[in-house]
Amino acid sequence: MRTIYICKGLISLSLKNTSHPNKTPISLLSLLSISSSPETPIAVADYLIDRRKFSPETASKVSSVVKYVKRPEETDSILSFLQESGFSDTHLERIIKRMPQVLSANLERSIKPKFKFFQDLGFSSSDVVKIVSSEPRILATSVDKRFGASILALKSVLGSDMDVCGILKKDVSLLRYDLAKTMIPNIELLKSCGISSSQITQCLYTFPRDFLHKTTRIRENVKRVDEMGIDRKSKMFLIAIRAISCMSKDNWELKLVLFKSLGFSEDDILSVFRRQPQLFVLSERKIKATAQLLLSTGKCDISYVVNNPNLLCYSVENRLKPRIKVLEVLETRNLLLKKPSLSTVCKMSDKKFFEKYVLPYSNEVGQLFVVNKPSLKA
Repeated sequence: MRTIYICKGLISLSLKNTSHPNKTPISLLSLLSISSSPETPIAVADYLIDRRKFSPETASKVSSVVKYVKRPEETDSILSFLQESGFSDTHLERIIKRMPQVLSANLERSIKPKFKFFQDLGFSSSDVVKIVSSEPRILATSVDKRFGASILALKSVLGSDMDVCGILKKDVSLLRYDLAKTMIPNIELLKSCGISSSQITQCLYTFPRDFLHKTTRIRENVKRVDEMGIDRKSKMFLIAIRAISCMSKDNWELKLVLFKSLGFSEDDILSVFRRQPQLFVLSERKIKATAQLLLSTGKCDISYVVNNPNLLCYSVENRLKPRIKVLEVLETRNLLLKKPSLSTVCKMSDKKFFEKYVLPYSNEVGQLFVVNKPSLKA
């Protein structure tokens, strides 16, 4: 309605000017052009539902953060660019729900440089789609400041763009952090403890977020591991630091209480930790179920578990139970010339165990093992 009144006013003004021969007439077409040149803001919900055909759920969530699309044509350009880059409507809805600010971003200065950055590193178009969809907040990060510094930090440790690309494919959210101020000091601290660069790099690939803790916390954990008597030259030293870093002191105390309730002494617990630190990261229920199974079979006692703590890490249903059952049947029928150790048997791959203890005795245990372990892995 307001637009109609404006148009009427413009027409009236144009007619008035024609009555004065000394004045240049105002062109109605030029007036309409001037009045329509700025883009008219559109309510976000209307824009997303009517213009982009997005779901009402997405529109509702986004409109709680952003009320209007101020420049609809520019927003169209952004979404069209993303579609042309390989993003589906599902991807776009996911991005906009998590990062509504994308609707008002600058395509040339903010969006496109991010894509060029990843492409220059060696990421494929599908990689970029996966990265941005899983971590849309990186679209709001400065390429020059945060991205550049983080890439240099990773490259200083890993050595090449290809390796940097590899680790970012696993966890692109690392780029949200200032790695030069978080990751690098922790790596330098660990190196000063005598941990090799190769071990640090391997751990970085597998558990990159472990290097984002505060340096003061890492230093405290190094001290705790030292007090437990793990040699700094041992490969278990870094693994122990990681295990301690994954637990609060309360959780650590709960693990101690659990082991003691199962019959382990403090020396036993310390010995288990030195041999298999990552065991302590497992849930209390998992540790309890595994320990009770092992100790109830009569095939091993606490001292055996202490010397072979890797047994506590195996799956009860997929490894321990079926293999123990197979051995029990073979031993009962005197089919084994030499009794194997449980630790040795459980270390075997499914394929090797099948070939050695199931296939030769298929009439006795074949069906039993197949029922429990239907798939064989090399």
